[in-house]
Amino acid sequence: MIHPFFAVVKKELGSVMKDRTIIISILIQLFIASFSSGLLLGMLSLYDADTIMRFSGAGIRIGVVGDASAPLASLLTERGLNTQTFPTLTEAQSAFYNGDVLALVDAPQDANGLIEVKLYLPDSDTVSSLIRMVIQEPLKQYENVLRAERGIEVRYTDLNGKPATSFEFVYSVLIPMLMFFPAFVAGSMSIDMITEEVESKTLQTLLSAPLTISGMVGAKIVAAVFLAILQCSAWLLLMQMNGIEIQNQGWILALALVIAGITSTSAALSAAFLQDRERSQFIYSLLLLAGVGLSTGLNISPITTLSRLAVGDAYTNGWNVMIFAAVFAGLYFLLLKVSRRLMI
Repeated sequence: MIHPFFAVVKKELGSVMKDRTIIISILIQLFIASFSSGLLLGMLSLYDADTIMRFSGAGIRIGVVGDASAPLASLLTERGLNTQTFPTLTEAQSAFYNGDVLALVDAPQDANGLIEVKLYLPDSDTVSSLIRMVIQEPLKQYENVLRAERGIEVRYTDLNGKPATSFEFVYSVLIPMLMFFPAFVAGSMSIDMITEEVESKTLQTLLSAPLTISGMVGAKIVAAVFLAILQCSAWLLLMQMNGIEIQNQGWILALALVIAGITSTSAALSAAFLQDRERSQFIYSLLLLAGVGLSTGLNISPITTLSRLAVGDAYTNGWNVMIFAAVFAGLYFLLLKVSRRLMI
C-alpha cells in the first residue's frame, strides 16, 4: 500500500501530464537544450559583430565624408562594410536623410590638428545598435592609426585575455536559463496544485487520509521539485551531447533543486495566504521578478553561482549552494507555520 504522502505526489505528477501549458513549456525547454548549438549561433548573430559581418556585412551601407583612400574609409571597407564616400558633409547628410546610406561617419580636423569622429545613426534602435557593433572595430583601428601618426604606441586593441562571446553566452545565459526555468515553472505548478484543492473544496476529503495539512502541502512541493530536477538532468545531458562542457554537474543539480524548492515554497506561501489562483500567481510573479532583479546585484546570486560552478571556478563549491539551502529551509519552516491557514 502506498503511503498517503507518496500517493499525493503520484497524483500530482499524473495531473501534470494533462496540463497543456506545462507540457508546452517543457517542450520549449527541450527544443532549446536539444539544439543549443544552433541556438548559440542564432543568438550570437544578434550581438556578435564577426557573426553579423559574415552574413550581412555587405548590406550595411556606411557613408564617409572624405576621400575613398583615407584611412577611415579604407578600414571600414576592409571590415567588409559597403562604404560610399562623399566630398562634403552636406552631400553626405543628404544621402543619409534620403536613406541611401544607413549611417554616416565624419572625421573633421580642426585648426589645432585634432580629429573628432562624428557618427550619424538612424532613429531605429535596432539598426543603430547593429551599426555600433560592426563599426566599433574599424574605429578602434583608426584610433591606432592616429596614435601612430603622432608617435603614440599605446594599442588597446592588442590586449588579449577577454573571453569569447560564445563562452559568455553559454555559461552566463544558456545554462542558467535551462537550469532555473524549470524552477520558475515548479513555483507556478505549486500554486495550481494547492489552490485547486481549495477552490474545488476537495481539501477536506484529501485530509481524511492519515495526512496532515503540512504533509499535503509538502507532497505537492515535492512533486513540483521532482519534475524540475528531471528536466534539469535531461537538459544537462542534451547540452553535453551538443558539445558543451559543464563542470560540477552534481552541485549544479543540487543548486537547481534548492532554487526549485525556494520558488515552490514561496509560491505555496502565496497560495496559503491568498487561497486564490489568480492573485497567488500574480503575487508570485512579482516576487519572482523582484527576487531575480535583486539577486543580479549580489555577488552570491544563484545565476552567478551557477555560472561559476559550470566553468569550474576554484573558489565556488558546495558551500555556496548551502547558502541557498539555508534560505530554502527557512522558507519551508515558515510554510509549515502558515499552511494551517488553508484549513480556515
